[in-house]
Amino acid sequence: MSDKRVIMTGNEAIALGAYEGGVSVGAAYPGTPSTEILENLSRYPGINCNWSANEKTALEEAIGASIEGARVLVAMKHVGVNVAADPLMTLSYTGVGGGLVLVSADDPGMHSSQNEQDNRHYARFAKIPLLEPADSEEARDYVLAALEISERFDTPVMLRTTTRISHSRGTLVPGKRQVHKVTGFKKNPAKYVMLPGFARLRHPIVEERLIALREEAEISPLNRIEPGSPDLGVLCSGVVYQYAKEALPDATFLKLGFSHPLPTGLVKKFASMVKKILVIEELDPFFEEQLLAMHLDIPVRGKELFGLLGEIGAEVIREKVLGQKPKLIETGLTIPARPPVMCPGCSHRGVFHVLKKLKLNVMGDIGCYTLGALKPLEAIDSCICMGASVGTALGMSRANRESAKKTVAVIGDSTFLHSGITPLLDAVYNNSPMTLMILDNGITAMTGHQHHPGTGSTLQGEPANAVNLEALCQSLGVKRVFAVDAFDLKALRERVKTELEADETSVIITRRPCIFLLSSFDEPLYVDQDLCTGCKVCVGLGCPAISFKDDKSVINKTICNACGLCEQLCRFDAIKYPSGKAGAADE
Repeated sequence: MSDKRVIMTGNEAIALGAYEGGVSVGAAYPGTPSTEILENLSRYPGINCNWSANEKTALEEAIGASIEGARVLVAMKHVGVNVAADPLMTLSYTGVGGGLVLVSADDPGMHSSQNEQDNRHYARFAKIPLLEPADSEEARDYVLAALEISERFDTPVMLRTTTRISHSRGTLVPGKRQVHKVTGFKKNPAKYVMLPGFARLRHPIVEERLIALREEAEISPLNRIEPGSPDLGVLCSGVVYQYAKEALPDATFLKLGFSHPLPTGLVKKFASMVKKILVIEELDPFFEEQLLAMHLDIPVRGKELFGLLGEIGAEVIREKVLGQKPKLIETGLTIPARPPVMCPGCSHRGVFHVLKKLKLNVMGDIGCYTLGALKPLEAIDSCICMGASVGTALGMSRANRESAKKTVAVIGDSTFLHSGITPLLDAVYNNSPMTLMILDNGITAMTGHQHHPGTGSTLQGEPANAVNLEALCQSLGVKRVFAVDAFDLKALRERVKTELEADETSVIITRRPCIFLLSSFDEPLYVDQDLCTGCKVCVGLGCPAISFKDDKSVINKTICNACGLCEQLCRFDAIKYPSGKAGAADE
């Protein structure tokens, strides 16, 4: 094997670690910042990788593969662990067969998430070991260590990364793939059937294992003291270690890689070497609270300096610890805000134009379409979590049946299959009037165009049965199911108005593929400057291809994808196709 170093992101390195560690099954639901792990793992030979419908099923599939004797890696973003928490808590009791690693990719700063929860608590909650790599090389190495710990201690292992570890690049030397034989399932009801009688016998095993894991953490090479000045000791883990070493190079460090259970003996040894301890950690005081509970003889500080919010970089550490404020370069320029917008030609844009025009309450969900909450569309009134649009709209209807006449739920095709089916079933079962709009663009677009059970293809490009959304909704008992062209504003508006008046559950499926799935487009539209009155109605679509100059609308031909929504909105026939093609005016 070559000793040549290669450059990899943390996600790529995790996939490499799984390959080198003999993993033969990978499962995940795409979610930033974890998505690329399974995409990269699927490219290695000998590994069965597929997207799961949601994170709960992904973990359950991983459990099944593990008790069959395979080594398994399951990956998800931090909020995905909320979905998978039910099997995770019991998996801690049953233990594993082959090694099982759960990657939780946290998102401090909420770069692409609805919250910035600290999933280190899940490891403590589930009473399982937690590993936190600080760079790409450690990301690969820690997967190998996690598989070994998982099998030696009969436990799932959480590998926690953050956005900066997932997407930053570092170097490592690839190794050889370990041979791991899938041993086959061995019946053992007392271990795997968590009836109360068996579970009571397993709980003491979990507690004894936790003690053994703490002893392992005390001697693990993943935890280390780096001697420096005795004036200051810094305790940290993950990417914060890199920033702290840059900002405070002379300090004595306790770098935690095997961070739960906390190696209290090592912490006490560390404390004996320094005059005070500074705990630097993003989000919650996970380490700090444990150190304070130990009643060490030296001062321990942390969150009073760094707070509970967002990321911690080297510049933040210098400012909070050394009083060195970052130097800012004043340019004198006023830079306009650039909020995220839907792509030119996005099939969701017209839907939200219609919903805003009808002045409806819109319960939103997780996906590209969440951008419909921003200006100028401003058409979404709530967004909680995957699938919540259906449940919240149903709850509003149950609280006030008349609310159903002015409320719709919107959800994407992938998100509907993830967690929207159950609340829709609940609506039908309880005879609740509710209008659900499934915005079907044929892909999981927000995280980079991953396939799902409705696309007809697996992660590895193999043909798959594609779910028929109309038939699925009808099988749940929905009698009113209608498909509408997402670009036909008039038909869409009329269908929404009709379904709001129906005193039962109804589903509208708006259908157009994500613009990036198309290989060709019509010619871009243009604005006839002689006919344009400057009314700005087209600008209200929020399409990046449309701007306003000299009191007239202008279309940027380089990014216009010819969806025709603006042409439908223009009452003065100023927006045109070069071919003379015309759509139905939206009145």
